[in-house]
Amino acid sequence: MILYPAIDLKDGQCVRLLRGDMDKATVFGEDPAAQALAFQKAGCDWLHLVDLNGAFAGAPVNAAAVEAILAATEVPAQLGGGIRDMATIEMWLGKGLARVILGTVAVENPDLVREAARAFPGRIAVGIDARKGRVATKGWAEETDVMATDLAKSFEDAGVSAIIYTDIDRDGAMAGPNVAATEALARAVSIPVIASGGVSSLADLTALRATGAIAGAISGRALYDGAIDLAEALALLKD
Repeated sequence: MILYPAIDLKDGQCVRLLRGDMDKATVFGEDPAAQALAFQKAGCDWLHLVDLNGAFAGAPVNAAAVEAILAATEVPAQLGGGIRDMATIEMWLGKGLARVILGTVAVENPDLVREAARAFPGRIAVGIDARKGRVATKGWAEETDVMATDLAKSFEDAGVSAIIYTDIDRDGAMAGPNVAATEALARAVSIPVIASGGVSSLADLTALRATGAIAGAISGRALYDGAIDLAEALALLKD
């Protein structure tokens, strides 16, 4: 199971939100590239980047910070937030991102996901963010009647490389991930599922790995708060 350290970008800074609320942002660093480099030095295999402003704006906002991270590091990075058309997908992949994450557009324009996955094999992921099983879009500001599992299943034949599943009620709350819901989703589809939201201890990582079904986990606040030591967690997962 791969551990993805998260760098959430708001106004060019590294922040963490509580349950996706932009008004409840804790700033953890002024230099995202330095933070990314620190994660790389600790031994991570991937980086998970989110353009929070972009998720609300519907277009890239923290591009300078993302480009600085890509210039400073060598490990592959995936990015979500504000990526809603083919031109933006092509732009980011051209700048060196290993993978882009399509969230809102996966609900509103699923054909774009399919087109992008065909055009860029292995480089398109779908972000599914849910409250009580129902998908939320536009930076989690809008809730839909679409069920997370139904959305995931709809991309089974699309060539999507991964699904990042976030339980919004757990995100940034340091209350542990929703292991049962994430495992159920992972067992419902053949696409690799990455858990996000609430991963706050080595025990959480152990529980996710123990399912035998979950391909990865994303952690942010716990790494900044020191609740998880990244090097220790990576060693645990390599055992």
